[in-house]
Amino acid sequence: MTTAPKSARATLEVIVFPGGFNWPIWVADAQGYFAARGLAVHLTPTPGSIFQLTNLIDGKFDIAMTAIDNLIAYNEGQGEAPTASKPDLVATMGGDNGFLHLVTVPEIATIAALRGKELSVDARTTGYAFVLRKLLERGGLAESDYSLVKAGGVLERFQALLEKKHAGTLLLSPFELMASAKGFHDHGGAIEAFGHYQGLVAGVRRDWARSHRAELVAYIAAYIAAIDWLYRPENKTAAIEILRKNLPQLAPEMAEKVYGVLLDPVRGFTKGARIDLEGVKTVIDLREQYGEPRMSLGRPERYIDLAYYEQATQR
Repeated sequence: MTTAPKSARATLEVIVFPGGFNWPIWVADAQGYFAARGLAVHLTPTPGSIFQLTNLIDGKFDIAMTAIDNLIAYNEGQGEAPTASKPDLVATMGGDNGFLHLVTVPEIATIAALRGKELSVDARTTGYAFVLRKLLERGGLAESDYSLVKAGGVLERFQALLEKKHAGTLLLSPFELMASAKGFHDHGGAIEAFGHYQGLVAGVRRDWARSHRAELVAYIAAYIAAIDWLYRPENKTAAIEILRKNLPQLAPEMAEKVYGVLLDPVRGFTKGARIDLEGVKTVIDLREQYGEPRMSLGRPERYIDLAYYEQATQR
């Protein structure tokens, strides 16, 4: 593999939520997939979706690995916070199904037992809050039966849950595994409840994408190569080493479990980093049910531009 001279590499500012779902990015860096395509990727962890989306929209970051629901919300004026610039965001690549799990404190063994309790979310009107509301509704709870409290991104919510500041929250893998090991209750994954759900995508500003086509195409190609590398069984030991280097708090046995979840052939990272249009439709349906102001959002293709992905996969 030929590596571009360091001086020739374009730096991309990528903002992510902390967690194991950044594994493909860590692999793309460690295995030289970014460098080989002339990129240097600088990651910034976000404390929550408001910081991530407002700074993406205002041009402080180039790419956000974020829930596609966030892109839709801000584009349609349903975002959690105002922005200095008019949002014009688009998803250019998939990543996963969200890896979402409803987890409660040890004292709450059923969804019904959440009646009268507080649950935490990143933001009330974006991200995965609507998934949580739907899961609670299917568990027999009306909106008046519980309250939602903003507590930040998944790392912040995980820490708050361990401290039992709230009765439950949605956690992204591998945080539900770490919580379960401490006696917290995992009530199942959202993907089992919905069948299809689009979680993380590579979100960008349309104008930035047009003027940085080469860099975006290279990023997508490197990400896809990293997922392909991760799914090869012969790379398991090296993959876990990369995971634990970036998440040093993971014990070896927990890292094995994370490998089994994030690289499950059916429920793990989306092979080829494809966008699941049926999963996007699920996101839209939830937003049309719960989003404010209420509106019809149209077809999934309205929020996706696959031209860059198609160019990346033709190489």
